[in-house]
Amino acid sequence: MLEVNVKQKLGSLALDVQLNVPLKGITAVFGRSGSGKTSLVNTLSGLTSPDSGVIRLGQRVLFDSDSKINLSPEKRNIGYVFQDARLFPHYKVEGNLLYGCGGKRPAMFQDVITLLDIEPLLQRYPVSLSGGEKQRVAIGRALLSSPDLLLMDEPLASLDLPRKREVMPYLERLAKEIELPILYVTHSLDEILRLADSMVLLNRGKAELSGPIDEVWSSPLMRPWLPITDQSALLEGQLCHHHEQYAMSCIKLAPDVGVWVKKLAALPQERVRVRIRANDVSLVKVWPSQSSIRNILPATVSKIEHDQEQDIVAVQLQIGRCILWANITFWAFDELNISVGESVFAQIKGVSVTQSDLAMM
Repeated sequence: MLEVNVKQKLGSLALDVQLNVPLKGITAVFGRSGSGKTSLVNTLSGLTSPDSGVIRLGQRVLFDSDSKINLSPEKRNIGYVFQDARLFPHYKVEGNLLYGCGGKRPAMFQDVITLLDIEPLLQRYPVSLSGGEKQRVAIGRALLSSPDLLLMDEPLASLDLPRKREVMPYLERLAKEIELPILYVTHSLDEILRLADSMVLLNRGKAELSGPIDEVWSSPLMRPWLPITDQSALLEGQLCHHHEQYAMSCIKLAPDVGVWVKKLAALPQERVRVRIRANDVSLVKVWPSQSSIRNILPATVSKIEHDQEQDIVAVQLQIGRCILWANITFWAFDELNISVGESVFAQIKGVSVTQSDLAMM
């Protein structure tokens, strides 16, 4: 685990963070501007020092105010990818990649340049690269330093939309193919949905929420941070089978829970992440005899929240081990007259798959 328990006064911001981050996969750090995201990763990298606390990466102590331990950045073995690529303009791409490797190609060199598709760029200077190409080189340089942890501070923030689309598939591949913990700072909910395994919500210097992405995303504490159109449940499933006649795939979310989606380019048993928006879930008390909706699941009402500001009633549903939300109007709520513990049927009008590499067949 990456254990963080630090306090640091930074102008008007009081950073006070207690976290345990898994040493695998991508952990997204999300929050408003000024919430302390960059300040947090700077303390982890050693670019700034907390006023007090402890930072432990696995078995190594990086910072301990009581024991007077404060390893310098070069001794922490942490890679850092900034918003801007920060390549050396007088080095070719290959020289930039090898900067942290003593100028010699390490054993993993070919794997990294193949992963990021930067072999054609090796003899070019940074000035001739697009923004997306520069970021891929910067990621490659960080990986080739063989870090124990990779920090990425909004690596797509400075790119326009076409360049973001160019880089995103490489980040997705990185998440799947490199066994390296990554702390990924972002403002983008789309990036979190597509990349993150875990998530930290920072607010005014404090970690209000942290844990697996599906648990954090579905938490009631997350709802105020999301536009009403983005309020949703994020669920991990497994491709069960493809329909024999229609271009549909069945995703198994729990032993007794499955949903249909448009046919995926995936094999049975492959892991799939799906998103079900609260606005796409309607409720009925009796099973509809005929309906165009393919996903109708028996559910139990587990929580009801009245949101006067959004003029909705948010209904939390328990479906097997899965938690969904449905946004319904006050009129519908009064007419249905539902209460916690009551059985209903959830009509799911849309299910989206968040991984871009599972393109429709």
